[in-house]
Amino acid sequence: MIGSFEDLEAFKRAYRLSLEIHRVSLDWPGEEQYGLADQARRSSKSICANLAEGWGKQAHSRREFNRFIYMAIGSCEEMRVWSRYCYDFGYIDEAIWLRWSDAYRQIAKMLQGLSGRVLRSGSDP
Repeated sequence: MIGSFEDLEAFKRAYRLSLEIHRVSLDWPGEEQYGLADQARRSSKSICANLAEGWGKQAHSRREFNRFIYMAIGSCEEMRVWSRYCYDFGYIDEAIWLRWSDAYRQIAKMLQGLSGRVLRSGSDP
């Protein structure tokens, strides 16, 4: 039973990954702390925040919830780009880059499925 956004597996995975990215990015060079590190931290957290905000609005509008799901999907794709930059600049190794990229691809697929369920659940109240 899903009683909260925190019960969504996509949220759980995205949240764990955002914590990891935050911790790892703290060790990146100082000149990146307000650049790539900050961008990666914000993008990874926005997935979770969009799910929470959309969840809160679903009682009023399923379409609005769906819009927030798609913003979260966009942030997953954005994180795949930032992860690639992190790898190319040497801040993470190839194994981490591939793991992060795959994880965000999986989360995006989960969110696509969630979107389909939201839309099939009926019209707005």
